[in-house]
Order: sequence, then C-alpha cells, then structure tokens
Amino acid sequence: MNVFVTGGAGYIGSICVEELLNAGHQVTVYDNLSEGHRSAVDSRAVFVPGKPEQAGDILGAVKAAWPDAIMHFAANALVGESMKNPKKYFHNNVVNGLKLADAAVACGVKKFVFSSTCATYGPPERVPMTEDLPQRPINPYGESKLMFEKVLLWYREIYGLEFIAFRYFNAAGASGQFGEHHRIESHLIPNVLKVALGQARQCEIYGTDYPTPDGTCIRDYIHVVDLAQAHMLGLQPGKTGFYNLGNGDGYSVRQVIQTCEEITGKKIPAVEKPRRPGDPPRLVAAAAKAINELGWKPKFPKLEDIVATAWAWHKRHPNGYPD
Repeated sequence: MNVFVTGGAGYIGSICVEELLNAGHQVTVYDNLSEGHRSAVDSRAVFVPGKPEQAGDILGAVKAAWPDAIMHFAANALVGESMKNPKKYFHNNVVNGLKLADAAVACGVKKFVFSSTCATYGPPERVPMTEDLPQRPINPYGESKLMFEKVLLWYREIYGLEFIAFRYFNAAGASGQFGEHHRIESHLIPNVLKVALGQARQCEIYGTDYPTPDGTCIRDYIHVVDLAQAHMLGLQPGKTGFYNLGNGDGYSVRQVIQTCEEITGKKIPAVEKPRRPGDPPRLVAAAAKAINELGWKPKFPKLEDIVATAWAWHKRHPNGYPD
C-alpha cells in the first residue's frame, strides 16, 4: 500500500514508518518537526516538511502522495501543557486534524488510522479498561483527541471514510534503529534511564500512598513496535472502529525503577514526592478486541524486554537524535 504518515518523525510514528517499509509498503512522511526529528525519518521514506498552518498545505501534500491510507500520529500530547495552553491542543489536534480528514475525503483515501489515547476515558470506572467505558476526559489533551474521534465517526457516516482509532497509554521501548527522544521528556522509563546514563542524579516518584501493592501508581506499558504492528493491522479493509491497546498487566512505578536497575546493572536513586493531581491509582487497557478482531499479538509483553530495548537505544544515542 501507499501510506501517508503524519508525525512520522516522532517517536511512535518513526517506528511505525520503519515497520511499514520493512513490510514492503510505500511511505510518505509529513511532519513539521516541532516535536519530531529529521534524522528519525527512515531514509527509505519520502519526507515532506509539513506547514499545516499554511492554507492548502496538508491537502497539497496528500494530493501529491495520492495514498491508499493515512496514519495520523501528529499531535501535541503533554497533559500538563494542555492545561496551560488549551488553544494549542485544540488547534493542532482538532483543527489541523480536520484539514487532514478533509484531504482524505478529497483524495478518495480508503483507510484512516488514528493514533488516539486512553486519556479520552478520564478516570476509569473499572480496570482493565474496555472500549465501552464512558469517555469523560479531564484535560484538553484527552478532550481534543475525543473531539477528533467524533469527527471520524461523522466522516465515516457521511463520506464513507473507513477509520480505526487506537487508544493506548504508555508507549515504551525502541526498535533497532529508532527510539524515544522528546524535547520535553515526561515519560517514566526514559527519565529513569537518564539516571543510569549519568544524566540525572535521581528519578522521582509522585505518590507512595495509593491503594496498590507498593503504594505507587500502576500503568500499562506497551512496546512501540507492538503499537506499530497494531497500526499496520488497522489497514485491513473492512475493519473499523475503536480499539484499546495494552498488555493487560500493569506495572508500578517502583517496579519500573527496579526493572531498570536490573537491566542496566546500575543503582537508580529515587526521591519520593507528593501525588500529582488527577493521577488515578491504576490504568490498564484491555486489548481483547484488538486481539480477537484484528489478530494483534504483542511480541514484547514483558517489562524486561521493553526496558532492554529502550536501554540499548539510549546507550547508543545518549543525547538522542543529533538534530
């Protein structure tokens, strides 16, 4: 297939591009590099510098590629920032997303695969979290993703745009070539590994009095290559709707730190701090629907494997991408 990937210079997008190319697909990457890195774009892909604020830029890029499918990863994704600058999140995640959906319709694209988030649910009524839970986001980031999910529902109803939206939490790990380098790093595993690399004196634990076995938050970690494989399965014709992605087993903050110590062979000091407002004790996604309907089977379900691939990449790229 000919696949147009927005955000293909970012963490998850770059590895999905790599997997698509390895599977024999043609790929065009559209990215404005506000969060991504040019050197994270696989050399086999066509790269288009994105200028989504310019009228007609997204439409022109899609027309030039004339793809069979679109994968949409381009989004702002920092919860805290979204609470301080909601306009940025609604503009990029909704307005620019709408431009992309319109381009898909105009160019007769047959499939639209959207990288969504479990943040659309807000604090869950139960875990593991299934797709039928009420969606009550508690920040502009989750709200903006939910708004675009609704756009896709109506575009399917009115224009026949077949879509799949994947909701997931903590992407982690690396491929052999590409890994995680955010300009503002908020994810636990890379921040813990910075201590092992000697780039930080300690990591931080926010809250130690949660109703969990060791008192720290439990989260679902999913290997980025497994995420990429799920997105590729989303290209199947006739498959449409919403799918949660996760391992079904959560790991606590202390378990993550301990695993990083075991994999790196280094002692990682941690400082305990108060809870952060809005952090639920446990967030774990149920992925039975993706497994049963799409044939998805994670290759890296163990936290040890996830951390090992991340550590291997960070050791080779201690300062991330050069650009």
